[in-house]
Amino acid sequence: MDARKTAEAHLEAWQAGDAAAVAACAGTYADPDCPGPLTGEALAAHAAATLARFRNLSFEVDRVTGDGDAAAVSWRLTADHREAYLGMPAAGGAATVSGLDLVTAGAGGVHVQRVFDRLALAEALGYTARFVPAADATREFGVSARAATGRTERPGALVLTWLEIRDDAESAEVDLLSVEIVKSLRASRGFLGVSTFDVGGRKFTLSAFDRPESLRAIHARPHQRAMRRFFKGGLCTRVHTSVWYPATVRDYARCPGCAQVVAAGSACGCGWTPDDASTL
Repeated sequence: MDARKTAEAHLEAWQAGDAAAVAACAGTYADPDCPGPLTGEALAAHAAATLARFRNLSFEVDRVTGDGDAAAVSWRLTADHREAYLGMPAAGGAATVSGLDLVTAGAGGVHVQRVFDRLALAEALGYTARFVPAADATREFGVSARAATGRTERPGALVLTWLEIRDDAESAEVDLLSVEIVKSLRASRGFLGVSTFDVGGRKFTLSAFDRPESLRAIHARPHQRAMRRFFKGGLCTRVHTSVWYPATVRDYARCPGCAQVVAAGSACGCGWTPDDASTL
């Protein structure tokens, strides 16, 4: 087999969105999203999953080098992001990334090794990479987010929820639903802010409201849609929800001049008083 011609046919199969043709072009194939070299039906399934996430693939070939035994193709890919990738929900954006296909041909058939930068792909989708340690004997680690309103009054009620998720695709769907819920809450008068935490297989949300009566804002349509997805649509495996009322609230700040710790509503020895801070 001619490695150079196979490299060109392989790219054409990807651009045509033909998973079967992708598998037919290569005896084995590997890329950063593979657990290892794939072949046959496993390769076709991997290609189909990739083509479902990224549609309307367009490869711009920069250079093709090599001969019948080995060839390298450098390319630039543009595609529409349509399904979750590495936990990143599809929000209708386009992805652009550069990469390289190394194709070798021998007695064992044709092998394609695709190389691209997953961090660069994530950045092209509007994400900044964050690295967390692996879980140890006592702790799990995760990521968090915050949506503040700028209101600084103390909360009269807190709502804690967590959802247990199966995989990255489900995590991405929950994130999209959460975005719509937060948008609706920000329009309500009693909402103060929300913080979210992803730890292990659970997604936590802590929302603050000015008084218990304001909790009615939770039951807007976006939240109702999310509840239907759990109760009738099979989303997530477990859900917890609870309402908490603060028994004691204290705020402290350190004076930037004398370094004295000052309670909210008080002043330090040099006369400095803390500014109000957002609730969440």
